[in-house]
Amino acid sequence: MSEGTLETIIAAIGPLNESAVEAAEQHLNSLTKPPGSLGKLEEIARQIAGITGEISADLSKRAVIVMAGDHGVCEEGVSAFPAEVTPQMVLNFLAGGAAVNVLARGAGAEVFCVDIGVNADLSHEGLIQCKVRKGTANMTREAAMTREEAVAAIAAGAAIVKDLASKGYRMFATGEMGIGNTTASAALCAVLAEMRVQDAVGLGTGINEERRQHKIDVVERAIALHSPDRRDPIDALAKVGGLEIAGLVGVILGAAAERCPVVVDGFISSAAALVASALSPQSAAFMLGSHLSHEQGHRQLLDVIGLSPIIHLDMRLGEGTGAVLCFPIIDAALRIMREMATFESAGISRG
Repeated sequence: MSEGTLETIIAAIGPLNESAVEAAEQHLNSLTKPPGSLGKLEEIARQIAGITGEISADLSKRAVIVMAGDHGVCEEGVSAFPAEVTPQMVLNFLAGGAAVNVLARGAGAEVFCVDIGVNADLSHEGLIQCKVRKGTANMTREAAMTREEAVAAIAAGAAIVKDLASKGYRMFATGEMGIGNTTASAALCAVLAEMRVQDAVGLGTGINEERRQHKIDVVERAIALHSPDRRDPIDALAKVGGLEIAGLVGVILGAAAERCPVVVDGFISSAAALVASALSPQSAAFMLGSHLSHEQGHRQLLDVIGLSPIIHLDMRLGEGTGAVLCFPIIDAALRIMREMATFESAGISRG
C-alpha cells in the first residue's frame, strides 16, 4: 500500500455522530437513576452511540487481533525472555492456550493471530499470514524497518479489520506478541509523546533495575542514531518501532474508518494508539482505553492520547488481555441502554 492509500483510510475517519450522542444522553437521563450515577458506564454508552450512530448497538460479534512480530533490538539484551518465545507463543495462541484465549472465550470474543513479522517460518491453518519481513533490524545499528515496510504493516492491519467488518464484526481489541516490544514502544513514547526516556522505559517482561538502566541506554542510543522526526509518525515508527505495533496502528485506523469501537490494550497497544492518533487525531474518539498497565510510563502515555482506562488490575501481560476484560463492562453499558426502565415506564417520580 502506498502512503496515498493510507491517506484514503485516514480521510474515511469522520467525527462522532453528535446527534446519536445527544440521543444517548437523553435516554440515560430518562432512566430510573440519578443523572450520571452510573459513571463510566454512561460515558461508554455515549461514546458507543457516537461511534456507531445507534444508542444501543449490537456489538456481540467481536474480535481480538493479536499482531506478532520480532525485534532485532533483542540482540542488546533488553528482555528477560529470549526472542524464540515469540514464535512459540504464536503457536500457543493458535492452540487456544494463552491467557488472551482463555479470557476471550469468557467474553464471547474470537482471537485472530497475525504473523506480521515473526522471525520464523510458521504454518498453521488458523494463522493469518501477513509477514512484511522476518523481524525488525536492531535499531541501535540501523532503522528498525524501511518507511515502505512500516506503511505495508499498517495496511495489513487495516485490511484485516475491513475484512472482518464485512463479515459482521463490530468491535475490536488490540493484542500483540513480540519479545522486545516494550523497548520499541518506549522509544516511540519518547519521540512522539516527548516523554523522558527514563520515564518511558519500564521493567517489561520482568527485568531488574540494572537491566532497565541498560534498556534506557539502548533507547537513547537508537534515538540519537536516527533522530526520528516527531512531526512524522511514520518516520518514527519505521526507525524505532515494531512491525506488530505498525500492524496495530492499521487495526485502530481501520476500525475508526469502519465506525467500529476499538478497545486498546496495554503499553504496547497504546504506543500504536499514539501513532494512530498522531496520523489521525479523530481516530482517538473511536478508542476505548482498557486498563492501566503496571508498565512504567503507561499512565502518561494514555494522558497524551486522551484515553481514560476502564480498569486497573496491575496487569502487564499484553496479548490483548486487558482489552478483553473490558468487553463485559462495555456489554453492561449497552445492556443498561436496552433494558433499564425509564421513570415514565416504571411510573416513578423524578427527583
